[in-house]
Amino acid sequence: MIRKASKITAVTLATAAFVIAGPAIIGEKKVKPVEPVTPKKISKEKTAKLETVDLGAGCFWCIEAVLERIKGVKAVESGYMGGIIINPTYRQICTGATGHAEIVRVKFDPTKLSFPQLLEVFWELHDPTTLNRQGRDEGTQYRSAIFYHSEAQKKAAEASKAKTDKSGKFRNPIVTEITKASAFYLAENYHQDYFEANQNAPYCRVVIWPKLEKLGLLKEE
Repeated sequence: MIRKASKITAVTLATAAFVIAGPAIIGEKKVKPVEPVTPKKISKEKTAKLETVDLGAGCFWCIEAVLERIKGVKAVESGYMGGIIINPTYRQICTGATGHAEIVRVKFDPTKLSFPQLLEVFWELHDPTTLNRQGRDEGTQYRSAIFYHSEAQKKAAEASKAKTDKSGKFRNPIVTEITKASAFYLAENYHQDYFEANQNAPYCRVVIWPKLEKLGLLKEE
């Protein structure tokens, strides 16, 4: 895997705690991730009522792990969007030369989770002020991006970005790209539900577990 899990700061390691096999010890509490809320299968009838948006916020393993645990989200798929070649592979994406971003395609129930509410989670789960970088993951493939599927989504995304920028939540200006959705390429099978299958992998321990803790998505064992 082409992920940088080395040279993690002491603070990050302390936050990640000691994840050995299953739960982690954070402070004096033994915790584990809350269960995903996304169903294994969705009927065509229910799918027709869902809204779709594509989001880039760095490594798609991280975004997927978070959004699968947000009530109202019904499906999350890791993939690629926004580049110049057809059917890119992960190895090609990692060069940064194809122009694609690592993204997740999110299908959500707007009666349970509005688009602005979903974007509130989006702003929280990554740093939208760092251009083409999240933590130690660097390159255009890790850019912050909202690929909208309708004019209503575009307007809502622009309003949410402006509101969040004005709020002072972040010290620096938000650089998130807001672009119309283009061809979506599903990532290789081993990227799908990556965190669920590899919770104790080094990258997951030092990057994804702290992200879940920040968003209140860990529970006591």
